[in-house]
Amino acid sequence: MQAEDDWGHGGSTLVVAFEGWNDAGEAASTAVRSLREQLGLIPLIELEPEDYFDYQFNRPVTTFDEKGERVIAWPSVVLSGPVDRGEGVHVLLGTEPSRGWKTFAEEVLDAIAVAGIERVVFLGAMLADVPHTRPIAVFASSENASVRERFGLERSSYEGPVGIISVLSDAAERAGIPTVSIWASVPHYVHNAPSPKATLALVERLEDFLDVPMERGTLVEDAEAWERGIDELASDDDDMTAYIEQLEQARDTVDSPEASGEAIAEEFERYLRKRDGGEQPPTP
Repeated sequence: MQAEDDWGHGGSTLVVAFEGWNDAGEAASTAVRSLREQLGLIPLIELEPEDYFDYQFNRPVTTFDEKGERVIAWPSVVLSGPVDRGEGVHVLLGTEPSRGWKTFAEEVLDAIAVAGIERVVFLGAMLADVPHTRPIAVFASSENASVRERFGLERSSYEGPVGIISVLSDAAERAGIPTVSIWASVPHYVHNAPSPKATLALVERLEDFLDVPMERGTLVEDAEAWERGIDELASDDDDMTAYIEQLEQARDTVDSPEASGEAIAEEFERYLRKRDGGEQPPTP
């Protein structure tokens, strides 16, 4: 009889997203917020904001509540779960903390233990040199070998600056909690606007790791409208149109059946030479 892998079956799965550095186009936070609303999850634990936020960096905002009274909304991170506090999908959603990340990770792990969560899926979105006219590229990875084998995933080879998602993922894996990270690439030239197309791509990939289907709502229509809107903006800007065409050619080259590692490397070198004003790319 084959042994059960680390991901397991049943139990509770936590889906995590943070607004801020990890959330280009608000794609990840919107996906998790939609999941929370769809499942009717309720707040279970709120992490104390005074310990983790610099209010000059993440400022509170003034707003009006349901009674029309003015209130101050503070940045926060909230763990939500089923009404009966039983097993099922949970979500952790909030603003990326600006300090105390190690202590924050410990507190999140304590909350995970209290809620009986057995596995975690992290959602993120990053700005990238990709065209809005092509399918949103989504990359799923795991540091857990059995999880990679079960879902056919890769191990991330990224080296460089990280956000709170990577810190929490590392802490969870070290604590024996299997994790998956899903990242969507958002066109950097539309970074100021929400990207429903990236949110839709994350939702579709997230379903592979949950026991419940996710509703699309108006995401499909919103994604199509988002793409049309950018098309209209680009049609009035020759430089932007030419740039998008370059990104499309690069993407099509990478996605083509005949693409090889050498062809992809050559395409990347051409991009570097153009970016650096004709200079040769740096030696690795």
